[in-house]
Amino acid sequence: MHDIVLIFVLAVAAALGVGAVGAVALRILRRRSVAVHLCVLITVAVVAVVAGVVAVSEAMFLSAHDLEVVLLTVAGAAAVSLGIGWTFGRRLAAAAVWAEQAREHERTLEKGRRDLVAWVSHDLRTPLAGMRAMAEALEDGVVAEPGTVADYHRRIRVESDRMARLVDDLFELSRINAGALRLSLSAVPLGEVVSDAVATAAPLAAARGVRLVAAPTGWPTVSASEPELARVVGNLLLNAVRYTPEDGTVVVEAGRERDSAWLSVADTCGGIPPADLSRVFDVAFRGERARTPSPDNGRGVAGGLGLAIVRGLVEAHGGAVEVANTADGCRFLVRLPAAGARPARVTTSSAGGG
Repeated sequence: MHDIVLIFVLAVAAALGVGAVGAVALRILRRRSVAVHLCVLITVAVVAVVAGVVAVSEAMFLSAHDLEVVLLTVAGAAAVSLGIGWTFGRRLAAAAVWAEQAREHERTLEKGRRDLVAWVSHDLRTPLAGMRAMAEALEDGVVAEPGTVADYHRRIRVESDRMARLVDDLFELSRINAGALRLSLSAVPLGEVVSDAVATAAPLAAARGVRLVAAPTGWPTVSASEPELARVVGNLLLNAVRYTPEDGTVVVEAGRERDSAWLSVADTCGGIPPADLSRVFDVAFRGERARTPSPDNGRGVAGGLGLAIVRGLVEAHGGAVEVANTADGCRFLVRLPAAGARPARVTTSSAGGG
């Protein structure tokens, strides 16, 4: 009985010694990754068992041959256990990190969906209330003067067009987020797309007193789907015009660098707060009140969805879009695969939040 107690004490003492060393190691490595912590814990557990077996073997007064067999067996088992433990420990740590990133991504998407519902509800409720009031006034005969009646009809049409554009934006964004966007790539002259977009934005720019300037030369040919590319350029131009004050300027340029083409839309809006630069492509983000368009500007991209759609469509082409402040405004830079370059892998992209 005394021998059994002694063996038990020796095994526990050896294991506690290894555990103490492991505790110190974990404290020193407390800022390291989860994978490192798991590998340390697995090592401590295996080494503690080995230390206990070795201590017990020494206390049992085994012959040299038997002791050698025991130690070799334990060493082999420990090596295999450590190898398997480290391999699966790293996988488990990676899975845990991935799961946490997935949960964080899901929380970000959910917040984006809530923000989107809030913004869309606001952008639909306000014009609907106005249209209903004007329709009731016309129906009840409260408004009878021909000029006022014509004005009511015009305002109802403008608001209905604005809501139709909002619905179109929502549909486009849902296609991007659902992975249902299918691109038909071809060689598209970027200059022609920009020319059409400038012609479309020109009336709004003229009404706001904003100069639209497009570079006369240097337009590359890109590998893109023309309808989606036209939407990207149109949204960027309308966004720039909306936020540029009277007598401001919007400049559109482009060029080619090796296998990629770039498109630049620069305005004189006064710049974006640095804290907002990373969020301008988020769904429904509008930033500070100074950058929120006036409600009479119905031709803009409604609901704060325009730039989110731009990012989704550009990334679906295998490109990238970024924004930076300039001396008197900000500059949006789009990069797309150039025609004739090695095609990039085309994927759909989630444009929701984040």
